[in-house]
Amino acid sequence: MVDTLIYPVPNPDLPFLGVHLTLMMDGGVTVGPNAVMGFAREGYPKWSMNRKDIADFVTFPGFWKIARKQLKTGAVEQWNSVYKPGYLELVRKYCPQLTTADLTPEPAGIRAQAVRKDGSMVEDFLFYDTPRMLHVCNAPSPAATSAMPIGDLIASKVLNRG
Repeated sequence: MVDTLIYPVPNPDLPFLGVHLTLMMDGGVTVGPNAVMGFAREGYPKWSMNRKDIADFVTFPGFWKIARKQLKTGAVEQWNSVYKPGYLELVRKYCPQLTTADLTPEPAGIRAQAVRKDGSMVEDFLFYDTPRMLHVCNAPSPAATSAMPIGDLIASKVLNRG
């Protein structure tokens, strides 16, 4: 059914790309992702929750500002993460012949999105440099973290310290 990558035109007002179809190394195709609010920083298993992580984000002023702005979209994403027919409706824009039987679970990924106190999203890489370490605090795409030019940029930043 699918023999090429299928990606939507990104909406710059949203912190995620939207539903897309990706060819995998084994020849299979993944459909996704949907972007849902995570309730644990390391919450790979479905329904993961961590009280400290939840307390951290609900006490951060930027969370409430972006949550108000993205409330409707976030609610739809959350709903579609548990209601397969709703998710299928989005996917059928790109591949009309898919059925709910084609949508099987895949392991979750986590894509952190840095948000400033004013509620704006950090759109690019964000680095924090200490005398002994370089921290990558925001990466705009999981795919970008494995791109060789990004590796070159990070290596250059580490090697060219003054």
